[in-house]
Amino acid sequence: MQSNQTVAKPPLVGLGVVLAIESSCDETAASVCRDGKILSNFIANQTVHEQYGGVVPELASRAHMQNIVPVAEAALQNAKCKMQNIDAIAFTQSPGLIGSLLVGSQFAKSLSLALNKPLIAVHHMQAHVLANLIADPKPGFPFLCLTVSGGHTQIVVCESPYKMKVIGETIDDAAGEAFDKSAKLLGLPYPGGPLIDKYAAQGDPGRFKFPEPQVPGLNFSFSGLKTSILYFLQNAGASTIYKEEFLATQEEKKTFIENNLADICASIQQRIVTILLNKLKKASLETGITDICIAGGVSANSGLRKGFEETGSKYGWRTFIPAFEYCTDNAAMIAITGYYKYLAGDFADLSVSSSARAEW
Repeated sequence: MQSNQTVAKPPLVGLGVVLAIESSCDETAASVCRDGKILSNFIANQTVHEQYGGVVPELASRAHMQNIVPVAEAALQNAKCKMQNIDAIAFTQSPGLIGSLLVGSQFAKSLSLALNKPLIAVHHMQAHVLANLIADPKPGFPFLCLTVSGGHTQIVVCESPYKMKVIGETIDDAAGEAFDKSAKLLGLPYPGGPLIDKYAAQGDPGRFKFPEPQVPGLNFSFSGLKTSILYFLQNAGASTIYKEEFLATQEEKKTFIENNLADICASIQQRIVTILLNKLKKASLETGITDICIAGGVSANSGLRKGFEETGSKYGWRTFIPAFEYCTDNAAMIAITGYYKYLAGDFADLSVSSSARAEW
């Protein structure tokens, strides 16, 4: 739907009831927010991708088309809100899988046009940051946020709900990708990141040593770490210098992983977490900001949450972590972002385009 037609922009009075739609990847989600309070948050997960070891974009788009109407209806019903009573429709505009984004955006545009309600376009990563404003206690402005997911790893200065700046980001792979690719190397099923977290709880994080990349400034890099893990497993742990040569047979490698799985997972998780927290400490020192948050799917990782709290206690930070349901992709974070945009009168028209990649 491409049109220059705009919907009504009513005066900002009342409670600001926002229906939000999230469809950036493989979760179809809807949420209702009223006066900055989340009334409902529904998610339909897609299990079809498990057999392929990753998200298949075409299958994700089809599943969104099947799920989006019942999910939105469930969110409204649970919030005890009728369609005609909403004040605006928010949706994820970018970034994400373009086919998935288009399903959500076209649904939101259709509702906006049919109900003559304002349309609000939301940046997915900004929404992850503002997930920290959903529930009390909330951070004060300005705050730092480490956003970590399968596709992004960033340090953000948030000066207000309307003003954010990325001061550090990955130059190659994201932390979530490092978890998932490591899990795949270990033969764990998709999604593997949560399984590494599960096994790590039973292992010794100091058993195996993996290198920390020396990247200047506040940027991250995880490609070299993934390579070192690959060579380590090819060598079946026989060498602390991870060379490319195959030093073990496939059977030796399999046996080594089976006998040391918990310690390997704990060591991998420990290195990824220390990479993240060392950069976050540096960012806090450079900016002087001590209200610090984490967000994104990887913020559900128990090792990161524990390490973050311990680091905050050591350095005198006020630390904030969203509830688990607001860490992974969800519509509540789109709703709270949409609510602040509603208050600011920051509306989109029907010509707004979805984008797989978009700058802040």
